[in-house]
Amino acid sequence: MNKILSTTEHRPWPLPKSPWVMTQRWNDLLFAHWPLPASELTHLLPETLTVDTFDGSAWVGVVPFWMDQIRMRGLPSIPGANRFPELNLRTYVRERHTNQAGVYFFSLDAANPLAVSAARMFFRLPYYWARMKIESDENRGFHYSSDRLLSRHPAHFRARYRSLGKPCVKGGIETFFTERYALFTATGRGEIARVNIHHLPWPLELAEAEFEVNDLPEAHGIRLPDTKPLLQYSRELTVYIWALEGLGSLATRRATAPVPAGP
Repeated sequence: MNKILSTTEHRPWPLPKSPWVMTQRWNDLLFAHWPLPASELTHLLPETLTVDTFDGSAWVGVVPFWMDQIRMRGLPSIPGANRFPELNLRTYVRERHTNQAGVYFFSLDAANPLAVSAARMFFRLPYYWARMKIESDENRGFHYSSDRLLSRHPAHFRARYRSLGKPCVKGGIETFFTERYALFTATGRGEIARVNIHHLPWPLELAEAEFEVNDLPEAHGIRLPDTKPLLQYSRELTVYIWALEGLGSLATRRATAPVPAGP
């Protein structure tokens, strides 16, 4: 058994008994987080999810990175779909009945249309196709751009970011953001579903960033505060992903929540 799957003492619950279905590596990732009152996000969530808070605030994250080493269990890699940028907009939640902590995505933009279609079909996640580019510079770090395509919810993102080369202190809010091993989503049938994931603890470093354009939150009904975000950087992390698991039919969206449009 490989080292990642056999290292589980950091997890809040055991690995699923079923086999994983996909593995991928996430690279040069920036966590940018802004605090918001929980009341500003509640109406955007399925009813069986509650906003998880830290220091009395909900947190919205904008997370640019690129992924590679993508493989479905038992299958070879797919030519042309094994390396591409991704950008996600997220918050942190708990499932009402189990109190299980996880991540809820308002959107995930990716540069590969095949990956977008597969993620929507098999994981019911709100993926969007986007024109994306990430450039690296030895001195200035990464320049990242994203423009959503063929959507009723256009979104644009431009940012520069880099690691400061200093590790983050473990625990506290960094753990709140990153040590989560479930993704929750609402299916088209009005049900709540979960995707279990597994990885080693995140190797986080202090970061700096400049945001030239960021209307991604606004495209999904979220207004960020005029404050500097908390920033962390991670060089790489290998992740194992399990199949979508239905949790019941109690997750209908509230009437005021915007419905994501497909690409």
